[in-house]
Amino acid sequence: MRSDKYALLTVDTEALPNRAPEDHVRRLMWGEHERGRAGIREMVEIGAEFGARLVFFLDMCGAWTYRDELAEVARWLDAQGQDVQLHAHPEYLPAKFWTSCNFNSRPPYLNTYPDERAEFIITYFAELLKSFTGKQPLAFRAGSFRWNAGTLRALERNGITLSFNNSMCAVRNRQCQFSLPVNEPYQWTNGIVEIPVTEHHVCPVFKHRDWWARLQYPQSIYFRYRPGWLSWLPGSVSHRSPFLVFLLHSWSFLYRNRAGYEVYRDDRYLVAYRKLLKQLCKDYDVITSTDLPDLVQRGKIRLSHVQDLQPAEYLYAGHK
Repeated sequence: MRSDKYALLTVDTEALPNRAPEDHVRRLMWGEHERGRAGIREMVEIGAEFGARLVFFLDMCGAWTYRDELAEVARWLDAQGQDVQLHAHPEYLPAKFWTSCNFNSRPPYLNTYPDERAEFIITYFAELLKSFTGKQPLAFRAGSFRWNAGTLRALERNGITLSFNNSMCAVRNRQCQFSLPVNEPYQWTNGIVEIPVTEHHVCPVFKHRDWWARLQYPQSIYFRYRPGWLSWLPGSVSHRSPFLVFLLHSWSFLYRNRAGYEVYRDDRYLVAYRKLLKQLCKDYDVITSTDLPDLVQRGKIRLSHVQDLQPAEYLYAGHK
């Protein structure tokens, strides 16, 4: 490994009901469509060309009715040597799930959960994911970056030591009430290490809005990874940054049609992704969440500071 520059390719692996008319896991995770295929297999194959493993945050809630297919996805990714971690969109769980677990289905979003409800969700789905892979989850990302301090306490109680939730984009979108405008890892006072998704403040472009862009794929026109010789362009990030976290989705190689569904059209996104990884892997060691604790312990990745949980508390009904 190089000693000073690290990047993570994180994939929110989802089969949400509003992104496909049917066969949600097959279409949105495996990327299998009538005209072609572009999904997690292709992400793994392209990564393998350059010796890069990815972090697949597997949503255990949005495709609750496809649990056997989710298990197949988790086991296949694990067998390929990929890093399979926990992701959750509990707002898509059916009402009968909550009833069977003696909870009300409201409120729907994780960022508004009290501690007891947050701990239940993290515990339940961490155990389910462990039953698929045989491995204890190490990292968690909330669906749509909806989280609060109760989420962090639930992670601590479940031995999940890494949170991939810090996002100023999510604050702007009111999906969480607190994040820091930083791209460096830091630690919460309860010991959880926070790994922010890499973002860029583009307020000068939108003078009347506090606008942020993520380092994602397909890449935003306002923030993208470029070779060092192009790093002077506005909204660029290059090998000059010591730590990067990319955001992808299992459907990132697909196109959204007029009905709002993700569909295969051509291989253009695959071709561009291969070019991106070829350059990225020249400049960085691409690591996974399983590499992080050792790198932090050895001082290869430094934590910027310790952050109190209080600003991330959500004052739900019953609190003053």
